[in-house]
Amino acid sequence: MTQRLNYTTIAPVGVKALGGVHAYIAQSNLPAQLVNQVYLRVSQINGCAYCIDLHSRDLLKGGLAVEKLVLVTAWREAGSLFDSRERAALAWAETVTRVADTTIPDGEFESASAAFSEKELADLTIAIGLMNAYNRLAIGFRNPPKAAT
Repeated sequence: MTQRLNYTTIAPVGVKALGGVHAYIAQSNLPAQLVNQVYLRVSQINGCAYCIDLHSRDLLKGGLAVEKLVLVTAWREAGSLFDSRERAALAWAETVTRVADTTIPDGEFESASAAFSEKELADLTIAIGLMNAYNRLAIGFRNPPKAAT
């Protein structure tokens, strides 16, 4: 895959603004491993090789077991491997990422609200939106994954 353009050098102010949102999420009360699982799941849905590679590496560095990493895509069938907050976050990530298809039903919101405080849910949704933006940049401009370089 050949990169179409390097958006980080062409639009550094925009990329820095996204980085500010990323820093905000990093300092939130959401556990880093949970956020990275959400980033990975959003990237899997969107088919973003660059971000799948990046967040898989981050999760492994953070101590996530390989067995759990490979099941993020099929978390619903993984039994108790994912705890209730992880399952709620992954379900919320899926419905928000697929908003055009799901329109985010009330039941999905109620389930996420049962697992997260209002502030946590707002922050989680910001993280999901951020990853969707990053995915669109990486996919649109063909940012190659580290594994392929």
